[in-house]
Amino acid sequence: MYYPEDIVEEVRTRNDIVDVISGYVKLQKKGSNYFGLCPFHNEKSPSFSVSPQKQMYYCFGCGAGGNVITFVMEYENYTFPEALKVLADRAGIKLPEVEYSKEERAKADKRSTLLEINKLAANYFYYQLHQPQGKIGYDYFKKRELSDETIRRFGLGFANKVSNDLYQYMRSKGYQDEILRETGLFTMDERGTYDKFWNRVMFPILDVNSRVIGFGGRVMGDGTPKYLNSPETMIFDKSRNLYGLNYARTSREKFMLACEGYMDVIAMHQAGFTNAVASLGTAFTTQHAALLKRYTDTVVLTYDSDGAGTKAALRAIPILKEVGISTKVLSLTPYKDPDEFIKNLGTDAFRERIEQAKNSFLFEIDVLKREYDLNDPEQKTQFYNATARRLLEFTETLERDNYTQAVAKEHFIPYEDLRRLVNRLGNQLGGAPVRPQSGAYGSYEDRGERAREPRKKREKEDGIRQSQRLLLTWLIERPQLFEKIEGIVGPEDFREPLYHQVAQMVFDGHARGEVNPAGILNHFINDEEQYKQVAALFNASLKESLNNEEQQKAFSETVLRVRRNSLDMASRNATDIGELQRIIKEQAALKTLHVTID
Repeated sequence: MYYPEDIVEEVRTRNDIVDVISGYVKLQKKGSNYFGLCPFHNEKSPSFSVSPQKQMYYCFGCGAGGNVITFVMEYENYTFPEALKVLADRAGIKLPEVEYSKEERAKADKRSTLLEINKLAANYFYYQLHQPQGKIGYDYFKKRELSDETIRRFGLGFANKVSNDLYQYMRSKGYQDEILRETGLFTMDERGTYDKFWNRVMFPILDVNSRVIGFGGRVMGDGTPKYLNSPETMIFDKSRNLYGLNYARTSREKFMLACEGYMDVIAMHQAGFTNAVASLGTAFTTQHAALLKRYTDTVVLTYDSDGAGTKAALRAIPILKEVGISTKVLSLTPYKDPDEFIKNLGTDAFRERIEQAKNSFLFEIDVLKREYDLNDPEQKTQFYNATARRLLEFTETLERDNYTQAVAKEHFIPYEDLRRLVNRLGNQLGGAPVRPQSGAYGSYEDRGERAREPRKKREKEDGIRQSQRLLLTWLIERPQLFEKIEGIVGPEDFREPLYHQVAQMVFDGHARGEVNPAGILNHFINDEEQYKQVAALFNASLKESLNNEEQQKAFSETVLRVRRNSLDMASRNATDIGELQRIIKEQAALKTLHVTID
């Protein structure tokens, strides 16, 4: 999908980034910029910066950055056209009819057709459920105490025992094998074409806009697998969708209930808990957490009470925490799942359990405790030490102390003894919290691989990149500096391809009388990795508190380092003696060159 560059730029410039982001994040003005808690990762101290001058945002904690369009894309999980339309509507701009390239038109048509086929399949399964051959499926839902209204609301259906009746139905509607192959609804091989789902009750999977994007099916009888889900397709990504979210997102509750399966979600909605969702036959992912963050700041995990449910909760907790979601864990004992609990104890009891849901950290300590025999003094001591190490994850003293008190009270540990143990272990570890083996810091294997690189070379390359980022940021924020480096540094001195491309745009913009970093970002909107790097190029860390003398020195050293590196690279690639002599002469001149801000 293509919009003319001038239209995109008009939408961007008519939406002040501070005004827009203030609707999502509480911002406070500090100097020339605004700061707040980053909405893209969990943090206690504001490192999320919004620049009115650059019309950009950047988080110095997680590296998220961009302009007003990409902020809406990231926060709302929108595509570029969706975000552009929201901002255009906000500014009262009427977007023109979109222009498609041939490839984009074909892709859009294919998506539309796949959605059309899925909707037709959902209607077909629903129809079959209410026919004589679907009685086995209908009886199953009734045995699970689902009402006809609930069956209709969730579009539940039945896939017949005949192995290719859906395929024959789709062919009768004029769809060819070429497109049917891409729906994930059929298996095609040299033996023929067969329906992927047969003799199963069917659960249509809808996206947040209530479009059918896939299916889940539970086998009737003893067949395997018990549950079968659509494979990923052009329109179905399991890690980016949640079952029931199309309804849950409109719930008036301030929290979401996350559970494991389709039937749990359906039973909870029928019981009035319309804020329930579930992942789609896959482990909970960061994308799931980011999706939930669009609608809530609190999630109550209502996973099964068995070992698998406990492991699933332990996996989900840090993922939810990472995106800034407060997490609690609901106890379902003595029952296995929410459906079973509600059927036996009722909705009032379930609502009470929600109110009593346990803080996720205290839940983790409960699970940790199960690994030790507290009747054995040695294992009891090991449990206390393991608990103290977990408490060190809280880097803020007050928060750590609050949790220390809570853990001590719940597990009958003398508070002062536990506090001293935490402090002693903290001192032994250098006062630093226990770091995860993987994640933001990389796995041990990754770090070991980096350690084997030539260290000095790596540090030099990182230093050069930092200097180039710093110089670009300086030029963006203080355009008067362009005249100070004229004839010394130009776009050609930014040697890495991406850095050179961006520098050329910055210098060209200055020549036209307008340096527009937020506009430059639009050129990289379709490449996520390049986009992040460019956003970082315009937000190198600047020490605003530098006095004039320190600024002079820092600026001069940065300019000379960029130019020196450029000449060094040129000398290594010189093809004749005359060129090399010229480079050597310029290198010698740098020793006496002084660049000044004033």
